[in-house]
Amino acid sequence: MKKGSKRSAGLIMYRKPKGEIEVFLVHPGGPFWANKDRGAWTLPKGEYSAEEEPLVAAQREFHEETGFVSQGPFLELGSIRQRSGKIVSAWAFEGDCVPDALISNTCEIEWPPHSGRRLEIPEIDRGRWFSMNEANEYMREEQRELLRRLAESARS
Repeated sequence: MKKGSKRSAGLIMYRKPKGEIEVFLVHPGGPFWANKDRGAWTLPKGEYSAEEEPLVAAQREFHEETGFVSQGPFLELGSIRQRSGKIVSAWAFEGDCVPDALISNTCEIEWPPHSGRRLEIPEIDRGRWFSMNEANEYMREEQRELLRRLAESARS
């Protein structure tokens, strides 16, 4: 890993109604993402320190961003590098949830950028179940490799 690269860890919850994989993705909150849809959705994830185990961080972030509890077994999906340089490690687990019950933590941002004004926003403003085909349209492009890995692993 490049020195100084930020690290993030996350989970993809999936289910198989009628034998087809569906994945639960989340939409980032705040004004920057408000009018973005296709290519904006992501797995629940967050940064972690060098002292923290990535899977433990992924479970914590999943709960903080959705209010839902993840339960193993966890399927390791490996890591991807986002355009920003951030390394995202991911796991998948089989589960279910009602997207309308999502409760996200909040964070503070400067908005508009460089304005000095602070705004408290939910980290995640909504979640949704997607078929794998839909997920490939709506998920951030650099994270789509994780969907391919999940589909491969879930078939085995």
